[in-house]
Amino acid sequence: MDGHRRIPDSAPPSPAFDPPFGLRGNLAQTILASKRPAARLWKRRGIDLSQLSTLHVLDCGDGIRLTGLHTPRAGAIGLVVLIHGWEGSHESSYLYSMACALYRDGYSVFRLNLRDHAGTHDLNEQMFHSARMAEVFGAIRAVQRLDAASALYVVGFSLGGNFALRVGMQGPAAGVYPKVSIGISPAIHPRHTLEAIDSGPKLFHRHFLDKWRLTMDLKSEAWPGRFDFTRHRASRNFVELTRLFIEDYSEYDTIEEYFERYTLTPTMLMASASPLAVITAEDDSVIPIADFEGLLTRGSMLAYDRTRRGGHCGFIEDWAMNAWIEPRVLQLLRDAA
Repeated sequence: MDGHRRIPDSAPPSPAFDPPFGLRGNLAQTILASKRPAARLWKRRGIDLSQLSTLHVLDCGDGIRLTGLHTPRAGAIGLVVLIHGWEGSHESSYLYSMACALYRDGYSVFRLNLRDHAGTHDLNEQMFHSARMAEVFGAIRAVQRLDAASALYVVGFSLGGNFALRVGMQGPAAGVYPKVSIGISPAIHPRHTLEAIDSGPKLFHRHFLDKWRLTMDLKSEAWPGRFDFTRHRASRNFVELTRLFIEDYSEYDTIEEYFERYTLTPTMLMASASPLAVITAEDDSVIPIADFEGLLTRGSMLAYDRTRRGGHCGFIEDWAMNAWIEPRVLQLLRDAA
Protein backbone atom coordinates (compact mmCIF):
# COMPACT_ATOMS: atom_id res chain seq x y z
CA MET A 1 0.00 0.00 0.00
CA ASP A 2 1.47 3.34 -1.06
CA GLY A 3 2.72 5.44 1.81
CA HIS A 4 2.68 2.62 4.34
CA ARG A 5 5.30 0.03 5.18
CA ARG A 6 4.35 -3.53 4.25
CA ILE A 7 4.42 -6.37 6.75
CA PRO A 8 7.59 -8.44 6.27
CA ASP A 9 7.39 -11.79 4.50
CA SER A 10 7.88 -13.61 7.80
CA ALA A 11 4.33 -12.68 8.82
CA PRO A 12 1.89 -15.62 8.92
CA PRO A 13 0.37 -16.70 5.59
CA SER A 14 -3.34 -16.12 5.01
CA PRO A 15 -5.99 -18.30 3.40
CA ALA A 16 -6.32 -17.79 -0.34
CA PHE A 17 -8.49 -14.92 -1.52
CA ASP A 18 -8.17 -14.46 -5.26
CA PRO A 19 -10.97 -12.47 -6.90
CA PRO A 20 -11.27 -12.29 -10.70
CA PHE A 21 -9.33 -9.61 -12.55
CA GLY A 22 -12.12 -7.00 -12.66
CA LEU A 23 -12.67 -7.25 -8.90
CA ARG A 24 -9.06 -6.98 -7.77
CA GLY A 25 -8.90 -3.23 -7.25
CA ASN A 26 -9.26 -1.96 -3.71
CA LEU A 27 -11.63 0.81 -4.85
CA ALA A 28 -14.03 -1.71 -6.40
CA GLN A 29 -13.83 -3.97 -3.37
CA THR A 30 -14.48 -1.12 -0.92
CA ILE A 31 -17.43 0.27 -2.88
CA LEU A 32 -19.03 -3.15 -3.30
CA ALA A 33 -18.77 -3.79 0.45
CA SER A 34 -21.47 -1.14 0.95
CA LYS A 35 -23.20 -1.00 -2.43
CA ARG A 36 -23.85 -4.59 -3.49
CA PRO A 37 -27.58 -5.43 -3.25
CA ALA A 38 -27.23 -7.88 -0.35
CA ALA A 39 -30.92 -7.97 0.60
CA ARG A 40 -32.00 -8.77 -2.96
CA LEU A 41 -29.28 -11.38 -3.44
CA TRP A 42 -30.17 -13.21 -0.23
CA LYS A 43 -33.90 -13.01 -0.92
CA ARG A 44 -33.25 -15.01 -4.09
CA ARG A 45 -31.70 -17.65 -1.83
CA GLY A 46 -34.79 -17.75 0.36
CA ILE A 47 -33.63 -15.56 3.26
CA ASP A 48 -35.38 -12.26 3.95
CA LEU A 49 -34.28 -10.81 7.29
CA SER A 50 -37.05 -8.22 7.20
CA GLN A 51 -39.50 -11.08 7.75
CA LEU A 52 -37.39 -12.80 10.39
CA SER A 53 -36.14 -9.97 12.59
CA THR A 54 -37.55 -7.83 15.39
CA LEU A 55 -36.39 -4.33 16.32
CA HIS A 56 -35.43 -3.89 19.98
CA VAL A 57 -34.59 -0.83 22.05
CA LEU A 58 -32.07 -2.06 24.60
CA ASP A 59 -31.65 -0.79 28.16
CA CYS A 60 -27.87 -0.52 28.42
CA GLY A 61 -27.74 0.90 31.93
CA ASP A 62 -27.38 4.49 33.22
CA GLY A 63 -30.34 5.56 31.11
CA ILE A 64 -28.57 4.72 27.82
CA ARG A 65 -30.56 3.07 25.05
CA LEU A 66 -29.30 1.42 21.88
CA THR A 67 -31.25 -0.33 19.16
CA GLY A 68 -30.75 -3.42 17.05
CA LEU A 69 -32.41 -6.18 15.06
CA HIS A 70 -32.75 -9.66 16.57
CA THR A 71 -33.06 -12.65 14.25
CA PRO A 72 -33.63 -15.71 16.45
CA ARG A 73 -32.97 -19.23 15.16
CA ALA A 74 -34.69 -22.27 16.61
CA GLY A 75 -32.09 -24.67 18.01
CA ALA A 76 -29.36 -22.10 17.36
CA ILE A 77 -25.71 -23.10 17.50
CA GLY A 78 -25.01 -19.80 19.22
CA LEU A 79 -25.71 -16.08 19.24
CA VAL A 80 -23.64 -13.74 17.06
CA VAL A 81 -23.66 -10.01 17.78
CA LEU A 82 -22.70 -7.99 14.70
CA ILE A 83 -21.35 -4.42 14.94
CA HIS A 84 -21.29 -2.10 11.93
CA GLY A 85 -18.63 0.44 10.99
CA TRP A 86 -18.66 4.21 11.60
CA GLU A 87 -21.81 5.78 10.12
CA GLY A 88 -23.10 2.32 9.17
CA SER A 89 -26.14 0.53 10.58
CA HIS A 90 -27.95 -2.80 10.81
CA GLU A 91 -28.89 -2.26 7.15
CA SER A 92 -25.32 -1.88 5.86
CA SER A 93 -24.81 -4.31 2.99
CA TYR A 94 -21.71 -6.00 4.46
CA LEU A 95 -23.47 -6.47 7.82
CA TYR A 96 -26.79 -7.62 6.37
CA SER A 97 -25.08 -10.20 4.16
CA MET A 98 -23.02 -11.55 7.06
CA ALA A 99 -26.19 -11.85 9.15
CA CYS A 100 -27.87 -13.87 6.39
CA ALA A 101 -24.89 -16.22 6.09
CA LEU A 102 -24.84 -16.76 9.85
CA TYR A 103 -28.59 -17.36 10.05
CA ARG A 104 -28.46 -19.84 7.18
CA ASP A 105 -25.70 -21.72 8.98
CA GLY A 106 -27.74 -22.09 12.19
CA TYR A 107 -26.93 -19.05 14.32
CA SER A 108 -29.17 -16.50 15.99
CA VAL A 109 -28.04 -13.00 15.06
CA PHE A 110 -28.31 -9.56 16.64
CA ARG A 111 -27.33 -6.55 14.48
CA LEU A 112 -26.42 -3.88 17.04
CA ASN A 113 -26.62 -0.19 16.21
CA LEU A 114 -24.09 2.03 17.96
CA ARG A 115 -25.23 5.32 19.54
CA ASP A 116 -26.34 7.97 17.00
CA HIS A 117 -26.49 5.43 14.16
CA ALA A 118 -29.49 4.15 12.21
CA GLY A 119 -31.47 7.30 12.92
CA THR A 120 -31.21 7.02 16.71
CA HIS A 121 -29.84 10.53 17.32
CA ASP A 122 -32.80 11.34 19.60
CA LEU A 123 -32.34 8.37 21.96
CA ASN A 124 -29.35 9.69 23.94
CA GLU A 125 -28.39 13.32 24.48
CA GLN A 126 -24.63 12.90 24.60
CA MET A 127 -22.99 12.23 21.24
CA PHE A 128 -21.43 9.00 20.07
CA HIS A 129 -17.72 8.53 20.34
CA SER A 130 -15.54 5.47 19.97
CA ALA A 131 -14.58 5.10 23.63
CA ARG A 132 -18.14 4.34 24.78
CA MET A 133 -17.55 0.70 25.70
CA ALA A 134 -19.75 0.47 28.81
CA GLU A 135 -22.94 0.85 26.79
CA VAL A 136 -21.82 -1.75 24.27
CA PHE A 137 -21.31 -4.23 27.11
CA GLY A 138 -24.70 -3.22 28.50
CA ALA A 139 -26.25 -3.84 25.09
CA ILE A 140 -24.65 -7.28 24.75
CA ARG A 141 -25.85 -8.30 28.20
CA ALA A 142 -29.37 -7.16 27.24
CA VAL A 143 -29.18 -9.14 23.99
CA GLN A 144 -28.13 -12.25 25.87
CA ARG A 145 -31.22 -11.90 28.04
CA LEU A 146 -33.30 -11.86 24.85
CA ASP A 147 -31.65 -14.94 23.37
CA ALA A 148 -31.02 -18.12 25.33
CA ALA A 149 -28.36 -19.44 22.96
CA SER A 150 -25.54 -20.86 25.04
CA ALA A 151 -22.53 -19.49 23.13
CA LEU A 152 -21.78 -15.82 22.39
CA TYR A 153 -19.74 -14.66 19.39
CA VAL A 154 -19.00 -11.07 18.33
CA VAL A 155 -18.11 -9.90 14.81
CA GLY A 156 -17.43 -6.28 13.82
CA PHE A 157 -16.42 -4.35 10.72
CA SER A 158 -14.00 -1.38 10.56
CA LEU A 159 -14.68 0.74 13.68
CA GLY A 160 -17.11 -2.01 14.69
CA GLY A 161 -14.16 -4.37 14.36
CA ASN A 162 -12.32 -2.30 16.95
CA PHE A 163 -15.36 -2.53 19.24
CA ALA A 164 -15.59 -6.30 18.68
CA LEU A 165 -11.92 -6.79 19.57
CA ARG A 166 -12.35 -4.72 22.72
CA VAL A 167 -15.33 -6.89 23.67
CA GLY A 168 -12.99 -9.85 23.54
CA MET A 169 -10.22 -8.07 25.41
CA GLN A 170 -12.31 -6.40 28.11
CA GLY A 171 -15.42 -8.58 28.15
CA PRO A 172 -14.58 -11.06 30.92
CA ALA A 173 -13.98 -8.17 33.34
CA ALA A 174 -17.42 -6.82 32.39
CA GLY A 175 -19.21 -10.17 32.70
CA VAL A 176 -19.28 -10.84 28.94
CA TYR A 177 -17.62 -14.05 27.73
CA PRO A 178 -17.46 -14.45 23.94
CA LYS A 179 -16.18 -17.69 22.46
CA VAL A 180 -14.36 -15.55 19.90
CA SER A 181 -14.46 -11.91 18.82
CA ILE A 182 -13.61 -11.18 15.19
CA GLY A 183 -12.48 -7.86 13.73
CA ILE A 184 -12.87 -7.47 9.95
CA SER A 185 -10.78 -4.59 8.56
CA PRO A 186 -10.59 -3.35 12.17
CA ALA A 187 -9.52 0.24 12.81
CA ILE A 188 -7.03 -0.59 15.56
CA HIS A 189 -5.06 2.68 15.42
CA PRO A 190 -7.56 5.56 15.18
CA ARG A 191 -5.08 8.34 14.45
CA HIS A 192 -3.58 6.37 11.57
CA THR A 193 -7.04 5.64 10.19
CA LEU A 194 -8.05 9.31 10.24
CA GLU A 195 -4.75 10.28 8.63
CA ALA A 196 -5.34 7.65 5.93
CA ILE A 197 -8.80 9.10 5.22
CA ASP A 198 -7.34 12.61 5.03
CA SER A 199 -4.54 11.60 2.65
CA GLY A 200 -6.39 8.86 0.75
CA PRO A 201 -8.78 8.81 -2.21
CA LYS A 202 -10.93 11.93 -2.45
CA LEU A 203 -14.00 9.74 -2.96
CA PHE A 204 -13.62 8.16 0.49
CA HIS A 205 -12.77 11.48 2.14
CA ARG A 206 -15.87 13.11 0.69
CA HIS A 207 -18.03 10.13 1.66
CA PHE A 208 -16.98 10.22 5.31
CA LEU A 209 -17.14 14.03 5.49
CA ASP A 210 -20.69 14.06 4.12
CA LYS A 211 -21.72 11.37 6.61
CA TRP A 212 -20.22 13.28 9.53
CA ARG A 213 -21.93 16.51 8.51
CA LEU A 214 -25.26 14.69 8.21
CA THR A 215 -24.79 13.40 11.76
CA MET A 216 -24.25 16.98 12.94
CA ASP A 217 -27.52 17.99 11.26
CA LEU A 218 -29.49 15.11 12.71
CA LYS A 219 -28.11 15.57 16.22
CA SER A 220 -28.88 19.29 16.13
CA GLU A 221 -32.43 18.60 14.96
CA ALA A 222 -32.97 15.98 17.67
CA TRP A 223 -31.69 18.25 20.47
CA PRO A 224 -32.48 21.88 19.53
CA GLY A 225 -30.10 24.40 21.09
CA ARG A 226 -27.88 21.70 22.61
CA PHE A 227 -25.12 21.62 19.98
CA ASP A 228 -23.23 24.22 17.97
CA PHE A 229 -21.16 22.70 15.17
CA THR A 230 -20.17 25.97 13.49
CA ARG A 231 -16.43 25.56 13.92
CA HIS A 232 -16.59 21.84 13.17
CA ARG A 233 -18.20 22.43 9.79
CA ALA A 234 -15.35 24.72 8.76
CA SER A 235 -12.82 21.86 8.92
CA ARG A 236 -12.22 19.32 6.18
CA ASN A 237 -9.42 17.52 8.03
CA PHE A 238 -10.59 14.52 10.06
CA VAL A 239 -7.84 14.66 12.65
CA GLU A 240 -8.66 18.33 13.28
CA LEU A 241 -12.40 17.63 13.23
CA THR A 242 -11.94 14.93 15.84
CA ARG A 243 -9.83 17.25 18.00
CA LEU A 244 -12.56 19.91 17.93
CA PHE A 245 -15.26 17.36 18.72
CA ILE A 246 -13.32 15.92 21.67
CA GLU A 247 -12.70 19.39 23.09
CA ASP A 248 -16.34 20.46 22.74
CA TYR A 249 -18.45 17.34 23.27
CA SER A 250 -16.57 14.64 25.16
CA GLU A 251 -15.26 13.94 28.63
CA TYR A 252 -11.65 13.89 27.37
CA ASP A 253 -9.29 16.85 27.64
CA THR A 254 -7.14 16.01 24.60
CA ILE A 255 -7.35 14.03 21.40
CA GLU A 256 -4.34 12.00 22.55
CA GLU A 257 -6.18 10.90 25.69
CA TYR A 258 -9.20 9.96 23.57
CA PHE A 259 -7.21 7.97 21.00
CA GLU A 260 -5.44 6.10 23.78
CA ARG A 261 -8.76 4.71 24.99
CA TYR A 262 -9.32 2.69 21.83
CA THR A 263 -5.92 2.26 20.20
CA LEU A 264 -5.10 -1.45 20.05
CA THR A 265 -1.64 -2.90 19.47
CA PRO A 266 -0.65 -6.38 18.29
CA THR A 267 0.82 -7.06 21.74
CA MET A 268 -2.47 -6.13 23.39
CA LEU A 269 -4.45 -8.30 20.98
CA MET A 270 -2.30 -11.38 21.56
CA ALA A 271 -2.73 -10.92 25.32
CA SER A 272 -6.53 -10.63 25.15
CA ALA A 273 -8.61 -12.02 28.01
CA SER A 274 -10.66 -14.06 25.51
CA PRO A 275 -10.02 -15.42 21.98
CA LEU A 276 -9.74 -13.05 19.00
CA ALA A 277 -9.39 -13.22 15.23
CA VAL A 278 -8.49 -10.52 12.70
CA ILE A 279 -9.14 -10.38 8.96
CA THR A 280 -7.66 -7.46 7.02
CA ALA A 281 -6.27 -6.63 3.58
CA GLU A 282 -2.92 -5.15 2.56
CA ASP A 283 -4.59 -2.87 0.00
CA ASP A 284 -7.05 -1.29 2.46
CA SER A 285 -6.74 2.46 1.90
CA VAL A 286 -8.47 3.25 5.22
CA ILE A 287 -6.69 0.84 7.60
CA PRO A 288 -2.86 0.91 7.21
CA ILE A 289 -1.51 -2.63 7.11
CA ALA A 290 1.59 -1.48 9.03
CA ASP A 291 -0.60 -1.14 12.13
CA PHE A 292 -0.66 -4.94 12.33
CA GLU A 293 3.09 -5.45 12.21
CA GLY A 294 4.09 -8.03 14.81
CA LEU A 295 0.64 -9.63 15.02
CA LEU A 296 0.90 -13.41 15.04
CA THR A 297 -1.39 -16.37 15.56
CA ARG A 298 -0.19 -16.65 19.11
CA GLY A 299 -1.63 -16.36 22.60
CA SER A 300 -5.28 -15.29 22.37
CA MET A 301 -5.04 -14.63 18.63
CA LEU A 302 -6.71 -17.70 17.12
CA ALA A 303 -6.33 -16.46 13.55
CA TYR A 304 -4.78 -13.55 11.69
CA ASP A 305 -5.75 -13.45 8.02
CA ARG A 306 -3.80 -10.87 6.02
CA THR A 307 -4.91 -10.97 2.39
CA ARG A 308 -3.20 -9.22 -0.49
CA ARG A 309 -6.51 -7.84 -1.78
CA GLY A 310 -9.94 -7.09 -0.38
CA GLY A 311 -10.06 -3.32 0.10
CA HIS A 312 -11.93 -2.04 3.13
CA CYS A 313 -14.48 -4.61 4.35
CA GLY A 314 -14.85 -5.94 0.79
CA PHE A 315 -13.43 -9.42 0.10
CA ILE A 316 -15.90 -9.93 -2.81
CA GLU A 317 -14.76 -13.13 -4.48
CA ASP A 318 -16.85 -13.42 -7.67
CA TRP A 319 -19.30 -11.66 -9.99
CA ALA A 320 -22.22 -13.21 -8.11
CA MET A 321 -21.18 -10.81 -5.31
CA ASN A 322 -20.34 -13.57 -2.82
CA ALA A 323 -18.10 -12.44 0.03
CA TRP A 324 -15.12 -14.63 0.93
CA ILE A 325 -15.25 -13.40 4.54
CA GLU A 326 -18.63 -15.05 5.18
CA PRO A 327 -17.54 -18.71 4.92
CA ARG A 328 -14.25 -17.71 6.52
CA VAL A 329 -16.05 -16.26 9.57
CA LEU A 330 -18.25 -19.34 9.78
CA GLN A 331 -15.13 -21.50 9.84
CA LEU A 332 -13.60 -19.36 12.59
CA LEU A 333 -16.75 -19.70 14.69
CA ARG A 334 -16.67 -23.48 14.26
CA ASP A 335 -12.99 -23.54 15.20
CA ALA A 336 -13.66 -21.48 18.33
CA ALA A 337 -16.51 -23.75 19.38
